[in-house]
Amino acid sequence: MEPDCGHRPTTVDHARDPKDIHAPERREVTALPGLRARPAPVPPGDDRSDACVIEQSWDEPDAFAVLFDRYADDIHRYAARRLGTEAADDLMAETFVIAFQQRRRYDLSRPQARPWLYGIVTNLVGRHRRSEARRLRALARVAGVSPAEAEPLADRVAARVSAERSRAQLAGALAGLTARHRDVLLLIAWGDLDYTEAAEALGVPVGTVRSRLHRARTGLRQALGGSDPTALHEETEETDRG
Repeated sequence: MEPDCGHRPTTVDHARDPKDIHAPERREVTALPGLRARPAPVPPGDDRSDACVIEQSWDEPDAFAVLFDRYADDIHRYAARRLGTEAADDLMAETFVIAFQQRRRYDLSRPQARPWLYGIVTNLVGRHRRSEARRLRALARVAGVSPAEAEPLADRVAARVSAERSRAQLAGALAGLTARHRDVLLLIAWGDLDYTEAAEALGVPVGTVRSRLHRARTGLRQALGGSDPTALHEETEETDRG
């Protein structure tokens, strides 16, 4: 059933080339054709669902900027963890261009568009499988990588093993996973999606997500001597759900 959406006007500047994206700390988020979002674009109290925003954008394209402002940083962060900051700039921009172009095909019965966007960016990462694998193998070989480059690979393991050693080991373990197993694992561990959201993002049944995740974590444990840093996410999630 489609949501009952009360549309509100969205204020957006028409401006520069949508590909003019910069690093997160200095980026003025811009990814929609002909649109530039303001620094604080979501009006206070705007609690409309993503589906309502998308539906409004069918007739008022500028409204889609609200969705961009809600999720651009998360999508950029996820892409940067997988392929590095430089590639993430382009992937984040392309994710929202594709989402904008395909917005009329969005299933309005799904109030949250986050899994949809993560599915798009994961498909884009799939075009760079070799680059991702090379990056992970390089990090695995270099224990003394700079903190800025290594941080994404260390954020789940610092509490379990020494940071320098764990970064190299985890990178090597991730490089050894198949692409589809790595996708599921990282959508959950780095994208913070639950099983249902990951299934929606990848277009597969929840049972397939569970199966792939189990195999991915088994591979990690084997490579890391029994340790599974990504399990921290699931343990926290299960605790929160009681």
